[in-house]
Amino acid sequence: MELKIFKDKNEVAQQFSAYFSELVEGKSVFHVALSGGSTPKIVFDVLADEFSVKIDWSKIHFYWGDERCVPPTDDESNYKMTVEHLFSKIEIPETNIHRILGENNPQEEAKRYGALLEDRLPSQNETPQFDLVILGMGDDGHTASIFPHEIQLWDSDKNCEVAIHPDSGQRRVSITGKIINSAQEVAFLVTGTGKAEKVEVIIEKIDGYEVYPASLVHPDSGNLVWFMDKDAASGLN
Repeated sequence: MELKIFKDKNEVAQQFSAYFSELVEGKSVFHVALSGGSTPKIVFDVLADEFSVKIDWSKIHFYWGDERCVPPTDDESNYKMTVEHLFSKIEIPETNIHRILGENNPQEEAKRYGALLEDRLPSQNETPQFDLVILGMGDDGHTASIFPHEIQLWDSDKNCEVAIHPDSGQRRVSITGKIINSAQEVAFLVTGTGKAEKVEVIIEKIDGYEVYPASLVHPDSGNLVWFMDKDAASGLN
């Protein structure tokens, strides 16, 4: 595990964008699972503004770690946010964008997207392998859309599951733990004081940390990097 701590979320976005550019360099094809949320939104802005001509976007294939079960025109759609902040500003083939169809039946879409990952990604120990999975973490310690009250979904033998938000009841399609932990590289993007308590509990392995899905991220043979601002890391020793 590598911890990278920066002064604020804007510096996190700058440094992550540079890291992303370096990962892609030299690869003939690169498969990445994106995250939604406020910090990825800033990252996408930086990538679009400062790396649009520095990165060969034609070799990058974009997927999502999770998606809300809403149409792609809905303001809650992770896909819509990515289009607005990144895809609309760079040159990328439509065939490189593999979205979760949030408007479809959730169970059928989880099955379809799981099969798409089997078809599109290289296999590592019979599991689809991303080059990079980008994750966020909620104030409750959830990651992707695996929430503490449904932590058993992490260990599913399926590639994707349908998760239910504990408060809104909204359904979401999410990749599972085996997909996340088979990735060559996993990067957390975590900012803000609201995340500090769970960051401390998870990284310092304080009693009870295992109840938080984010604590279960341990790439089998890849790297795990936490990109955080000082606020999120304020509880660490």
